[in-house]
Amino acid sequence: MAFIRAYLRASTDDQNASRARTDLDAFAAERGLKVAGYYTENESGATLKRPELFRLIGDAHPGDVLLVEQVDRLSRLNADDWDALKLKLAEKRIAVVSLDLPTSWLALTTAAADEATQGLLKAVNAMLLDMLAVVARKDYTDRRRRQAQGIAKAKTEGLYKGRPVDTQRHAVIAELLDKGMSWSKVTEVTGASRSTILRVVNARRSTETSQS
Repeated sequence: MAFIRAYLRASTDDQNASRARTDLDAFAAERGLKVAGYYTENESGATLKRPELFRLIGDAHPGDVLLVEQVDRLSRLNADDWDALKLKLAEKRIAVVSLDLPTSWLALTTAAADEATQGLLKAVNAMLLDMLAVVARKDYTDRRRRQAQGIAKAKTEGLYKGRPVDTQRHAVIAELLDKGMSWSKVTEVTGASRSTILRVVNARRSTETSQS
């Protein structure tokens, strides 16, 4: 029996990666199904360095379903990295089902359409999945370009101050680390990415060095 494994991703610490969980649960429940596991992380969709995504792939059995809210939650990757990810999924025979891609919902049904129809629907779904991944990548690169242009303009006008530091959240992270909590557990408890935890650690080291 195939398991449904939900993947929830947000690109920054200011976003809540678990926000879509209710929608994914409702989607599965409407079909008389239940999500067997949740894999949540705050990492950029433009990189393959996503521990929870690859933990999902490692945990999955052939025929399992990877459920996402939108294709861009799975990928904002460039063409080569997207091909590499698809290969990993294909090796495990993991089907991708996305709420914004109705043709992908076929993977959740056991209705026995004839072989030719099944093959056609899978081919159409693969094509649409690739198309949405390309659109997600373009949206990512366009936004990055606009952000860079905006920052450059603000710098020339003396208005750019960078992103404000969430001092309260950083204090919580530091406290958890002091209690001996692992980075993975801190990520799970606070939703912070490993890069944020590293910034907290480096900031403390810098402070300690300046005081010594």
